[in-house]
Amino acid sequence: MSKESLNITILGLSITSSWGNGHATTFRAIVNELNKAGHQVTFLERDVPWYSSNRDLPNPNFCKLILYKDLNELKQQYAEPVQSADMVIVGSYVPEGVEVGKWVCKEAQGIKAFYDIDTPVTLAKLERKDYEYLAPELIPAYDLYLSFTGGPTLQLLEEKYGSPCARALYCSVDPALYYPEAIEKKYDLGYLGTYSDDRQPPLERLLFDAAQQWPEGRFTVAGPQYPDTIQWPANVHHIHHLPPAEHREFYNAQRFTLNITRADMIKAGYSPSVRLFEAAACGVPIISDYWEGLDTVFEFGKEILVSYSGAETLAFLKDIDEEERIRIGERARTKILEAHTAKHRAQELVQYMHEVKGSSINI
Repeated sequence: MSKESLNITILGLSITSSWGNGHATTFRAIVNELNKAGHQVTFLERDVPWYSSNRDLPNPNFCKLILYKDLNELKQQYAEPVQSADMVIVGSYVPEGVEVGKWVCKEAQGIKAFYDIDTPVTLAKLERKDYEYLAPELIPAYDLYLSFTGGPTLQLLEEKYGSPCARALYCSVDPALYYPEAIEKKYDLGYLGTYSDDRQPPLERLLFDAAQQWPEGRFTVAGPQYPDTIQWPANVHHIHHLPPAEHREFYNAQRFTLNITRADMIKAGYSPSVRLFEAAACGVPIISDYWEGLDTVFEFGKEILVSYSGAETLAFLKDIDEEERIRIGERARTKILEAHTAKHRAQELVQYMHEVKGSSINI
């Protein structure tokens, strides 16, 4: 078992801008850890206006960043980083991802991987023949399918779609960025997430209803793209956008934090979100909706609280004493530090790569 510096090229949705996506924080965390371990990472990102005008990390110092304007420029000017890499990873939601993937599978000499940060959404798109960034015939061409969803989905990817090797590579958290802070608790319950049609009903059920039943309670929702038509309860404060640099303070200002899961992810199960890991790393007790596999990440009642209604949410907020509230958060934080940091994910990525190659390695 020897250490070795690897050359890894990633073509991802974004690493420079976290605006309206969860990809950037995921890539930043894992690429930073790969860099710390001595690996060389090149990140290729399509230069699009909605990210170029909202870049909160325009010059990452832990990888070589290449911005390309279109598919033509990518193919003509940036074939070398793909051809010379030990491993090339194409992420979900990359613009023209099918064409990018076909080109990568043709050019790359090393391991070719697809990193699906949206696995349940991807599978739903494949079912309805929506091949925005991945097509069925491309899946067997990738040597490795890295999935944000574990459990039975991995078997489905191999048996139905022909992936030679499907492995879970969950999101993660950087404990140097997310940790407990002794600051004033401004809110009894908060939620962090971009608006989506499928998350809005549970948000209203689990947070809005609780807020309306407890006018003295202090609630907050942070995230962009919420329609003007939403009727916010008087005691729910809405923050339109919160950059990652302010996430830790946001979590630590809450007594409890709420996790809500996309419908496709609930259907697939085994799909923990980065918000779960961020909040837990801050030691803030989490109230979550239920999905299959959640108990493989956190122990119900001890490390996480599961709510099905505003009344249940309110019972947690009012009935759990301060000592137990703190203990729930501490137990969740311990679990995260043991298994779900970015360093763990970087190690898993390299191990999967060498599993495909038929060898093993430390980082």
